[in-house]
Amino acid sequence: MKTPAGLLAIGLVSLFLWNPPSAQADETLIIGTASPAGVYHLAGRALCRTIDLPCRAQPSDGSVANLRALRSGELGIALAQSDIHYYAANGREGFQEVGPDPDLRSVFSLHSEPFTLVARREAGIRHLDDLAGRSVNIGNPGSGQRGTMLRLMDARGWTPSSFRLVNELPADQQAMELCHGNIDAMVYTVGHPNDSVAQAIRLCNAVLVDVEGPAIDLLVAAFPFFSRAWIAGGLYAPDQPAVRTFGVRATLVASADTDPEIIYRLVAGVFENFQRFKAYHPAFGTLTAESMIEEGLSAPLHEGALRYYREQGWVADETVTAELAR
Repeated sequence: MKTPAGLLAIGLVSLFLWNPPSAQADETLIIGTASPAGVYHLAGRALCRTIDLPCRAQPSDGSVANLRALRSGELGIALAQSDIHYYAANGREGFQEVGPDPDLRSVFSLHSEPFTLVARREAGIRHLDDLAGRSVNIGNPGSGQRGTMLRLMDARGWTPSSFRLVNELPADQQAMELCHGNIDAMVYTVGHPNDSVAQAIRLCNAVLVDVEGPAIDLLVAAFPFFSRAWIAGGLYAPDQPAVRTFGVRATLVASADTDPEIIYRLVAGVFENFQRFKAYHPAFGTLTAESMIEEGLSAPLHEGALRYYREQGWVADETVTAELAR
């Protein structure tokens, strides 16, 4: 058994497993997640429990930051929203300057992440259009929630000047800012139930607001990574109605250079302990193997993931050939 100092030395040498298979059991697998307050970090911890290797879920600034860290080699595997995943794979939006990432690989997708609008009840925000002229937290730079909000702002014709104040707080700080009255509303692209959203509703008498209208219709029609979504009624309070919105999916991504054996073992660990994995959070409850290997994935499948899916008969030979050729 390694001492804490030994594990630290390993982490300083490499953030991922680059050594031959004989040394893999002695290394620590790092999975880039997001804010400790969100489902991504819990998902990373759940993934670590499925693999027979030392593994740690590492908090980060979110999807954009994770994808940049993958490209630079600082991370070997991470979580990212399906829209940000698409932008990185295709060199769009915030990745336009660096261009498409040829080494980005998909592993599988996870839960649906509804775009969630939470407002102070006293602010009188009952519809999406009521956000104009209010103080809003759009998320910290590098976060998926900020990326989705910016896309929504474009569709709606809003700029930062459309709001009285734009805050850029990380997810784990926005609920208390709402409670203190420093912002009128916060947005969060996240699986439900979520502790930050629950805190705002429980402590601050906040409300969930429907996110729908022509701008949302445009987004869902124009972008394959967006889809209609809803938040179940009664999830946060007995009188909380069901909420209509749109959303993305969480995806697990990796670098093409990440050891295929590690990816294979991680994928096998998840699907061979599938019910146990799904029990880690209610957002995972509706996952199916079919949806996880088909929905929200823009980059080619990683070699290690393809190997497992082929063995299970979940992908056809022609699919495998096409993926490897991309």
